[in-house]
Amino acid sequence: MNTSVAFTTHARPWGASRLAPYPTTIRRPHATVTVDPATQLGVFRDRAGQVVEMGKHGTSSATETSTSTSSDGQSGSDQGHDQDSNQD
Repeated sequence: MNTSVAFTTHARPWGASRLAPYPTTIRRPHATVTVDPATQLGVFRDRAGQVVEMGKHGTSSATETSTSTSSDGQSGSDQGHDQDSNQD
C-alpha cells in the first residue's frame, strides 16, 4: 500500500516584518462629540459636559484638468496638465 503524507509549511507573511508597535497614545480633552444640527459642525464636550475648543482648521479645494490633442487621435499626442488649489 502506497501512503503519501502531505506536509504544510507555514511561512511568515511578508508584511509581518514591516509591523511596528503603535505609537504612545495620549488622552484627549474631550469625552463626547455630537453634531450641532444648525451648523453641522462637531461639538466636543468634556466629562463634565462643558464645550471644549478643539482648535481651528481650514478648508481646501482643488481642481485638476488634463488635455490631449493629436492629428490622428492616437499617436504623437500633445498633452497638457493643470492643477490649482485653494486653502483658507
